[in-house]
Amino acid sequence: MRIFYFLLFCLVAFSQCTAPPNTSLSTTIPTVGIKDSNEIIIAFGSCNKSNEPQDYWQTILANQPDYWLWLGDIIYADTEDMSKLKKLYSKQKSNTFYQQLLAKTTVYGIWDDHDYGENDGGKTYVKKAESQQLLFDFLDYPKSDFTKSDGAFHAIDINKNDLSVKVIFLDTRYFRDELEKNLTKNTRYLINETGDILGETQWNWLETTLNESQAELNIICSSIQVIPEEQIFEKWANFPTARKRFLELLNNTKTENMILLSGDRHIAEVSKIKLENRANPIIEITSSGLTHAYESPKAKLEKNKYRVGELVNERNFGLLKINKKVDTFLIEIKSMKSETLISQKIIN
Repeated sequence: MRIFYFLLFCLVAFSQCTAPPNTSLSTTIPTVGIKDSNEIIIAFGSCNKSNEPQDYWQTILANQPDYWLWLGDIIYADTEDMSKLKKLYSKQKSNTFYQQLLAKTTVYGIWDDHDYGENDGGKTYVKKAESQQLLFDFLDYPKSDFTKSDGAFHAIDINKNDLSVKVIFLDTRYFRDELEKNLTKNTRYLINETGDILGETQWNWLETTLNESQAELNIICSSIQVIPEEQIFEKWANFPTARKRFLELLNNTKTENMILLSGDRHIAEVSKIKLENRANPIIEITSSGLTHAYESPKAKLEKNKYRVGELVNERNFGLLKINKKVDTFLIEIKSMKSETLISQKIIN
């Protein structure tokens, strides 16, 4: 499948979640219909507190995903105590509902700050090497395949139903330069004009990985948002030189059919940006808030000049439904009742 142009539309429907974020949901699993045998379904999400009820995995499983992608904050363990970090990973992995996911899907992922070990942490976090190993242990990654370099960046290939997909996981923590708090409080951090996020080793790896990819769809996962500039929290835009370099890399690579996935924000939204050398816009889907979301009405007021459709401020997860036979893929943001909050169909 080669997608030469995007037919983009957003059908957004909101409904308020009736279950408070700290209470267990109904054990009734919604029915979503029969899965098309030609379809690959990739589910994704972020921001999961292992001490909160985990029965939402039943809702995710009801959508019959073939793969699950963690976009960061798998657990919340801001600590330099690796025994604590390991204990929380073990708690998550042994959860009955999560075990059901592991039994029926293939799981990949990347960390963000709370499973890295330091809130909004970067390259100065003292336990980053030990934390990296615990992340890969949690994901059951073979040591020989995924521990050859510093940092947690990696790529995996999905080949199913005569379709090839490459998933690229960026590490936005291990090499990231420092942020300085903004004492005026209108944003959380001052802009680091010259700072970097990926580090030269990862930059070189990313460029090579993109240029050599033969996949029909390339998914780039960044734990923090890439495209949005106006939100006041962590984002690539806090490092404008790095963000410009990243977008220029996407602009100049010959790799086609790329989308971005991100988490971190406790909201969901779709952003898109048009780059000069690319016929199609780059689309970023943010899905965040498996166990908790930014449910304040203030969230709805957040500006994002790149946003397509509305912002979702309830708990959510994302789905990519890829169907080579009919040359389409569908992006959906789902509520924990499996209601469709955002639907975006991309057609070849």
